[in-house]
Amino acid sequence: MNLITFFKNVSREMKKVSWPGGRELYRYTLTVVTTVAFVAIYFGIVDLGITQILNLFFE
Repeated sequence: MNLITFFKNVSREMKKVSWPGGRELYRYTLTVVTTVAFVAIYFGIVDLGITQILNLFFE
């Protein structure tokens, strides 16, 4: 299979994709950003807690 055939097949498959609308894309983006923020805060708090516990033992 040559490169031109590959890109023709890619183009044909991309036309079959169901792309999200504007409102749907906004909701998905908001969900991802919110989830990432909560996970970052959670691990930040856990890290802070572990650091404080280790400081109690090694100071």
